Amino acid sequence: MRRLKTAAAASAALLLLAGCAPGTATSLDAIEDQGTIAIGTEGTYRPFSFHEEGVGELTGYDVEIAEAVAGKLGVDARFGEAPWDALFAGLNAGRFAMVANQVSITPERVDSYEFSDPYTVSPGVVVVPKGDTSITSFADLAGKTTAQSLSSNWYVLAQENGASVEAVEGWAQSVSLLEQGRVDATINDRLTFLDYLLQTPDAPIQVAAETDDPALMAFAFAKGNTELRDAVNAALKELRADGTLAEISNKYFGEDVSQ
Repeated sequence: MRRLKTAAAASAALLLLAGCAPGTATSLDAIEDQGTIAIGTEGTYRPFSFHEEGVGELTGYDVEIAEAVAGKLGVDARFGEAPWDALFAGLNAGRFAMVANQVSITPERVDSYEFSDPYTVSPGVVVVPKGDTSITSFADLAGKTTAQSLSSNWYVLAQENGASVEAVEGWAQSVSLLEQGRVDATINDRLTFLDYLLQTPDAPIQVAAETDDPALMAFAFAKGNTELRDAVNAALKELRADGTLAEISNKYFGEDVSQ
């Protein structure tokens, strides 16, 4: 789900981050003493972390959940914005205490970072025209045409299931071809589908099937910062129990994607 970022952009962002206060608190005790938690996010990743109209206040699904977590910790959330690669460089350098930016939990990342419990669960889905019953599983894609970005893992999944793939630049083009009847289906993550449906409620599309192994997204912390991770997990547990996670999720996706 992540985009490739250039080294030049990451380096430029690090120069900007160098202006951050050198005394950024990263341990739980220091964060509580300071009264703020420094959180890294992109700020350009709608609907998770973005500025309304490009100039408004920072907002989004991840931003609101991070703010709710900070509230449970009894501190204020202070966000620092940077490109994807620079977020982790900032985390490693102690500029951020955690990263809130739809970071998927992978074996490679677990080796390098601590992760909270997931606050987003998103399977891959096959999207078809509304009312279509010819595709009810990934196996049914055999002999069908799907629209996929050639650089995505969904392209590989479509090919593995025998589909003929129409190359596109992204979701917007995929769903346009689907609605025009020029392709039979497209594969993407469920979050993308739900966001589109929330923005375009009358879209004539539906989910026909979904993967058994959903992507799990969580807050990331520097390796070894287990005390802060555990405190954030306790906060997430409270937010799940009191309905806050479901409320924020429904605001941005129309259903609860937090579990």
